[in-house]
Amino acid sequence: MNTSQRITQLREVLKTRNLDAAIIFNFENQYYFSGLKAITYSRPIILVVEENKQSLIIPKVEENHAKEKTDVDSLYIYQEVRNSSGESTDYKALFNDVLSKLNDNSKVGIEYSSLPTDFTMSLQSQGFEIEDIQQDVVDLRSIKSEEEIEAIKTSGDLVSGALKNTLENSSINASEVDIDYFGNQFLFNEISKKFTNSTLDYFVMSPSGIERTNMPHVFSNTRKLEEGDIIIHSRQVGLNGYRAECERTYFVGEPSEKQKEVFDVMLRAHNAALDFIKVGVTAKEVDEAALRVIREAGLEKYVSHRTGHGIGIGQHEEPYLRFDNDLELKAGMVFCIEPGIYVPGVGGFRHSDTVVLREDGTEIITEYPRELEQLIF
Repeated sequence: MNTSQRITQLREVLKTRNLDAAIIFNFENQYYFSGLKAITYSRPIILVVEENKQSLIIPKVEENHAKEKTDVDSLYIYQEVRNSSGESTDYKALFNDVLSKLNDNSKVGIEYSSLPTDFTMSLQSQGFEIEDIQQDVVDLRSIKSEEEIEAIKTSGDLVSGALKNTLENSSINASEVDIDYFGNQFLFNEISKKFTNSTLDYFVMSPSGIERTNMPHVFSNTRKLEEGDIIIHSRQVGLNGYRAECERTYFVGEPSEKQKEVFDVMLRAHNAALDFIKVGVTAKEVDEAALRVIREAGLEKYVSHRTGHGIGIGQHEEPYLRFDNDLELKAGMVFCIEPGIYVPGVGGFRHSDTVVLREDGTEIITEYPRELEQLIF
């Protein structure tokens, strides 16, 4: 599905809800609908979609980029340097200029959690009625097209290979950033050889030792691996904008008996969620499938996050697999399954795999051994 088709879907939302325009400020949603992904968003970018027109308010530094990547009807360019050509230096003035072309008393859809308050207040002060379209956009993004799924599967192959290269090059006295290097180098080599004119974004962390693995999200640092260390190696790879994730808990040297026990519970919870997730079940039922295993082992108090999350354009995106989400899962959704257990004095334990939901079954698109015997180096 290309951006033109996505804009058509968004316009169907506008028609159904009797809205005259949609203002898209969230940068992931802008990429989804326009194809433009900036390196940094310190300079505001605003996409306005009407029934028969798309407008993009954008800084001069991104003008050529926008012309290459988008097919919007109008570019409103603002300058950041003093000039004599009369070009605007005020993106808010350009925003108001776009709005001025709408009819009086128009109804506008916005993303409530993304559009800054001053923009929202400007809309209201000009007499526009606003409605939240955030969930509508979430619904569109959560069902991936076959083109999106193929892109995610390619990233799944890459992230699995990068994880393999890091794990199998881990050794005592190597630092966390040292072992990350091996997976990173694999990515650079593979993409430069096989995917010309592609973009790569990636995320990696390898907290090691009992204390650091009990922090679920922490950057790799220069701590050196020691005999018996536990490591949670976490990777995401995004090729041309679409991501997949793979994580493994592993050991350099022999784990303790307690670590073996908790690892076993984590693995059974992970497998329970992988076995359970499919089209037609609810998000909270997947969460419960993993938590039931952990609860029965008496370790539920050491759980600090949901069982999983959607993935695609975003590192974490809706829908989320958590206790209060009644959403029925549908074909085309893509999730990371990652129940975690974090025990003070023992360590943190988490595997993650990316899965695609199909009408005829669930497809796991990341792969590396999950059993303890294969995760001791």
